[in-house]
Amino acid sequence: MYPLIATVYVQALIYALGLLALVRSLYNAVTHYKWTRSAQIALVDQINQLLPQTQCGQCTHKGCLPYARAIAQGEAINKCPPGGVETIRELASLLNETPLPLDPTHGQSKPISLAVIREDECIGCTKCIQACPVDAILGGAKFMHTVIARECTGCDLCVEPCPVDCIDMINPGALESDSWKLTNTHRLEQPWLDSGS
Repeated sequence: MYPLIATVYVQALIYALGLLALVRSLYNAVTHYKWTRSAQIALVDQINQLLPQTQCGQCTHKGCLPYARAIAQGEAINKCPPGGVETIRELASLLNETPLPLDPTHGQSKPISLAVIREDECIGCTKCIQACPVDAILGGAKFMHTVIARECTGCDLCVEPCPVDCIDMINPGALESDSWKLTNTHRLEQPWLDSGS
């Protein structure tokens, strides 16, 4: 009788140890997944910060964040014409890759530009508003539209849909008013708007 009880205890102990090993394996797997996922998110954030945030879609993605996710998954780092060679170099440095030349199938690198609507020619069709990926154009149907210069990324997506060709892409330095100043490679700023006056 004692050998039978000992056998039952041994079997129960073996099952308990097996269950404990399974629980520990599941815990390790979940912890590893969380750590890997948070590292992946951090990498995507770092890549996204290096991209120009024009949301132009020239890379074939619907904005800079989707392209950042694709780069983190191994997609080529040379598909961003607005970012140009400098962005490619920064991405290569971050990812320990060799910088590649800009892929010409996605366009050519151009100087920073700003959309300007010739308001007296605008018919209020709203096609430019629908095309703008960053909501930098104000206006309503059958009313004049205007570009919020500090929000415009220069993506050029509003020009083509305009049926009356009243949108120009200009060099930000060409603006008549000296109250505008270039603050970084992607944005313009009106100082009086930031001061709260």
